[in-house]
Amino acid sequence: MDSSDLDFQDTNHDDLSTGLSPWGSQQGLSVAAPERDRLKESIKTDIAIVGAGITGALAAEHLTSLGHKVIVLDREQPGLGSTRASTAMLQWETDSSLVELTGLYGFETAADVYRRSRAAVAGLMELVATHQIPCAFHPRPTLYLAAGQVGEKELREELALRQRAGLPGDLLTYGALLGDFGFDREAAILSPESAEADPLLLAWSLLRIAAGRGARIIDADALHFHDEGQGVVIETSGPHVIEAAHVVLATGYVMPHFVMPACHTISSSFALSTVPQRPDQLWPQRALTWEAAEPYLYMRMTADNRIIIGGEDEEIADPEMRDAMLWDKTMRLKEKLLQLWPKANATISHAWCGAFGETSDGLPLIGAVPGAKRLFAAYGYGGNGITFSYLASRMIAAMISGDRREWFDNFALDRDPRKSTQGQS
Repeated sequence: MDSSDLDFQDTNHDDLSTGLSPWGSQQGLSVAAPERDRLKESIKTDIAIVGAGITGALAAEHLTSLGHKVIVLDREQPGLGSTRASTAMLQWETDSSLVELTGLYGFETAADVYRRSRAAVAGLMELVATHQIPCAFHPRPTLYLAAGQVGEKELREELALRQRAGLPGDLLTYGALLGDFGFDREAAILSPESAEADPLLLAWSLLRIAAGRGARIIDADALHFHDEGQGVVIETSGPHVIEAAHVVLATGYVMPHFVMPACHTISSSFALSTVPQRPDQLWPQRALTWEAAEPYLYMRMTADNRIIIGGEDEEIADPEMRDAMLWDKTMRLKEKLLQLWPKANATISHAWCGAFGETSDGLPLIGAVPGAKRLFAAYGYGGNGITFSYLASRMIAAMISGDRREWFDNFALDRDPRKSTQGQS
């Protein structure tokens, strides 16, 4: 394969996100951005990771832990693309409900996806604890609120499937939800074992861990890839090339044309952060809160007691059109915050918007690039981006070692949910 049509020059960090998010410092925590080297000569490596955001950082940490020689290259500052626009709700529940996934792929496949997502969040927790990563990481429950066409009946059906799959959770009816949490909705599913973090601090910390094991973080613009049988040659914008036995594409929402699958779209999403709240203005258990609607509204708190609310997604990819909507969308999010949580001090401290990758089944795009033996893609799209990025780091490491498993196909780039004929079982 000669993927010479790959060109990242049309998109930069300003295209990926606009505005200011609160990430990079939480409760006095501070992690310096990792230093980058200039590419002064052509080099060889075991694995080249293209992209130094949270996905590339997770891949770099894991691959270096296995003893691989790793280079991470990015033409811009690590983490300042789509990672800084993330709201970092580290959930195991996917954008598609278990009912929806069962309708697409059958119960066994859908349940397996949910179990692996849950295991990925647990793996993230262990990783952060093992390295004592200073990123405001905290376990949280989730509240999945009735909204739109999804009421108590539909939530009961969803919970029944989850329980059949061995997944934890409880149904809160109107009275219990209002009494225990203060949310005026028909019902909700309360689930344990999710988490929150500062995504920028997490990415920078992981890159620094990888660098401590010998990984090089290179300031370089990857333009073209050439699959040459025993490896991949990466052409850069300068006179030098990088030769790698394997390449991992972790370029976030800058997806090369030869990778883009049929089930993938780019949309725009919006978010705001409030000023810090008083303790009596916060809902119980600091639960990650999201709606059973499409597109859905979601909320979380930060370590310094800000409320983050996001949503108002639009099916547009043009950054100028997206940016022109930021003020109006911010005001709408502020209004929805007060409707859902009237106790909030809705004074805005940060507001931002960004590109948001989605798939028609709500699952990530992970695995070998079709037609290429040594080129792998790690695109943790959807609301579970960081959770799926952790999963991608483990899957791709296994693929590189030759350990390919049947369930990897559930996340393959060339899957086509539109052709699925399986029903609920």
